[in-house]
Amino acid sequence: MVDRLVNSEANTRRIAFVEQCFGSSGQPLVVPGRVLVGEGVLTKLCRKKQKPRQFFLFNDALVYGNIILHKKKYNKQHILDLENVKLEDIPDEGLLRNGWKIISPSKSFAVFAATNTEKKEWMAHIRKCVSDLLIKKGTTQSSDNDSPVWVPDDDATTCMHCKASEFSVLKRKHHCRKCGIVACNSCTSKRWLLPLQSSKPLRVCLTCYNQLSNTNNAGGKTRKYTPIEIPDSSGDDSSDDDSTMPSAPYSEDNTYEGQFQSYEEEGPDYKSGDTHQ
Repeated sequence: MVDRLVNSEANTRRIAFVEQCFGSSGQPLVVPGRVLVGEGVLTKLCRKKQKPRQFFLFNDALVYGNIILHKKKYNKQHILDLENVKLEDIPDEGLLRNGWKIISPSKSFAVFAATNTEKKEWMAHIRKCVSDLLIKKGTTQSSDNDSPVWVPDDDATTCMHCKASEFSVLKRKHHCRKCGIVACNSCTSKRWLLPLQSSKPLRVCLTCYNQLSNTNNAGGKTRKYTPIEIPDSSGDDSSDDDSTMPSAPYSEDNTYEGQFQSYEEEGPDYKSGDTHQ
């Protein structure tokens, strides 16, 4: 079904409209051979709060962004190459239900759907697109360089590295970009270059720093920068954590559509200002 949509006018219009919704701040999405498989709103577990994000599943990429005006305007676009995307189920716990982890070398995080049915739809469609893409390219996946899913701020009252420092207004929380734990400034005072996550050296905990140093030395490699001590004023905010959108968990009672909207079956086309159908 996806192959049949590659050259369809409806698919071209859908992708062009999504690109338009992100505006000049987003990357071009119209790529030869690309198909918009489906879309929907999922709740992304950010470091401080749960926030609704609009997700677009293409046959080669997963794109998401902040919702400014639903189905009309988005910002803070993120693109994950499906070739490197892996999924991991999250067991239901309390109010956090219908969730799974989206894992990749550049960024990993947890998302939650409104219903278990929607969760199954999303996971099935993503896995099918990943599988088809890997077969098409004749490649396999590796987990060696996957980025971590950050531990939410609320899950840690003390440093998860030294187990001693208690967080406060003056003693801030920071995240290790290698393992994802919440730690104090002293325990994350080193930086290391993780090129799949950023072109600049990132904050890492002392344990990860030592492990990376040992691996680096064992391989006979030379660091291209000098590790520096990071002042506690250095923030850790993820680029898509900043939002004016409601922070309440997404549910069927919200104004957003609580379902995965698939385009694999041709339906009514949309025009600018209408729905993404």
